[in-house]
Amino acid sequence: MEPRANNRSQRRREPSHDSGYKLLYAHAAMVRDLLRGFVPGDWVHSLDLSTLERCSGSYVTDDLRDRADDLIWRLRWGEDWLYFYLLLEFQSTIDAWMAVRIQTYLGLLYQDLIRAEQLSAQGRLPPVLPIVLYNGAQVWSAAETLEPLIEPAPPVLAEYRPQQAYLLLDEQRLAKAEQAPTRNLSAALFRLEASRGAEDALAILRALVDWLNEPEQSSLRRAFAVWFGRVFLPKRLPGVLLTPMTDLSEVYRMLADNVETWTEQWKQQGLEQGLEQGLEQGREATRHLLIRQARRRFGPEIAEQSRPLLARISELDQLEELADQLLLSPDGDTWLAQLKRAS
Repeated sequence: MEPRANNRSQRRREPSHDSGYKLLYAHAAMVRDLLRGFVPGDWVHSLDLSTLERCSGSYVTDDLRDRADDLIWRLRWGEDWLYFYLLLEFQSTIDAWMAVRIQTYLGLLYQDLIRAEQLSAQGRLPPVLPIVLYNGAQVWSAAETLEPLIEPAPPVLAEYRPQQAYLLLDEQRLAKAEQAPTRNLSAALFRLEASRGAEDALAILRALVDWLNEPEQSSLRRAFAVWFGRVFLPKRLPGVLLTPMTDLSEVYRMLADNVETWTEQWKQQGLEQGLEQGLEQGREATRHLLIRQARRRFGPEIAEQSRPLLARISELDQLEELADQLLLSPDGDTWLAQLKRAS
């Protein structure tokens, strides 16, 4: 199963998004709230979050330094370190090969830790939790483990098959979840991204101004103000010339003074976004149905191999045509061959 030649072009990034988010998640408070609020399991509460520190670039090779959108943090777990690889994903399409990328990046990280002798007290490599932070409009459909991306092999090779998983944090869905934490910086960021009206954004911004009023939080306040000006407002008000701001209270006052005018602009943009989201929901529902039908006809292995191929197909009429082909396919191999041609 070969990646498509134009895979790089499919992962187009928005520079303002990348730099804006990296600026925010360069602050320990943001990472602490991300771990507290969104990493599953009670084990997180046993971690000493006061020891959280961003890894020094002094022992990170050029291969990892070139991953400019990623941040590596660590904290104490007993006598040793636990690492968090935070992969920030701001792309127009979902990367079907994310599990492969994660394995590559963690391999590079481990090589660097070995070279720098950053090992446990027993001389072993530290555990790493890879987190993919995704804020796209589409529901994430890529495989979250490496296994479905590899063709079946003879049983004798089973023990040699690589295994890799990652924790996906899908901002748009997390922001709408009833269990989302309230007084949490990362949750506030997710809700801002998912907000569809000026009044909602104003309320969240007011809360951030209140939470970040201590002098030692000035850097994070500035980071939020910069993110708001570079990322949030240009998306909501394309074409509007905005004065750069570095003070969060100033951002709040500016938004409050213009809330009525901007509400009308956001409504219009919301109608346009709603139409596109409706189309994407139709595409995603069709993909889900095709995977479900493939599982019933050909088994779970074929269904999982179908998932990344279907994720590449964006035309609804093409997906509907594939539904007919699935019913006519005599076996799973024929179905996968048709998917590969279509994608």
